[in-house]
Amino acid sequence: MNRMTSQAGASREIWEVPELGPSLGRLADPPPGGGPGPLGARLDDIGLRLVTGVFELAGAARAFAAAGDPDGAIATLNRVALLGLWEKTVAASAERVALSINARFEEAAAESRYPRYRLRPLLLTPADTRAIAARLGGGGGPFVAALDDLDRAAHTTGPRKGERTGGPQWRAALTAAARRLEAAWLALEEVAVQEQGHWRGEVQRVRAWRLPRWPLWLITAIVLAGAAFLGLVLGGYVAVPPSLRGFAEFWWGVP
Repeated sequence: MNRMTSQAGASREIWEVPELGPSLGRLADPPPGGGPGPLGARLDDIGLRLVTGVFELAGAARAFAAAGDPDGAIATLNRVALLGLWEKTVAASAERVALSINARFEEAAAESRYPRYRLRPLLLTPADTRAIAARLGGGGGPFVAALDDLDRAAHTTGPRKGERTGGPQWRAALTAAARRLEAAWLALEEVAVQEQGHWRGEVQRVRAWRLPRWPLWLITAIVLAGAAFLGLVLGGYVAVPPSLRGFAEFWWGVP
């Protein structure tokens, strides 16, 4: 095992950061042909940002490890940093899905002339977005557990003060966390599709809405009935009601 001796004389293992791309699998190398969900929400750029963030952390940690500073490597590529990337990914994905759903609602309402006062309660609110985020992040439990294992492996120490002996365990825990991150992302994508599919029915209902015809027919009937009655009054076939007497006398007085 590669080791170096510090100025204090304590043996410190030179920790190596493994390549995480193979462990990230389809997250790092998504298959071609992936498209948007049922309502058009694309998450591929969000997944790319997640992978980029992991690679940036790994690159910085690799620089510390190469310099013989395992503490710096651990502090850079640790549970808090990786969990923060995942939480940002979940929040961004939920926001993207919610915006897509609301956009489809707006388009459907404009197409069918759906009343605004009826559309407003259907639009997703920040509370709805947080609920979507909770569902999207539901598959991240094994990833969080893997991060706990990574944290424990990172603090494995030797019998002497300042000596760390957990390099192999840390590398194994790190690659395991990367594999769990891939699984968590795939679960997030699946739930995002299901979420859009759930709301697609509501969007289609708004698009299929049509303005009721009965008010128009009622108004037309009232107007026609009023016109017929007025014609009978002015023609002398019906007694003139007091409310129309002034108008009738004016009409009859017209030369």
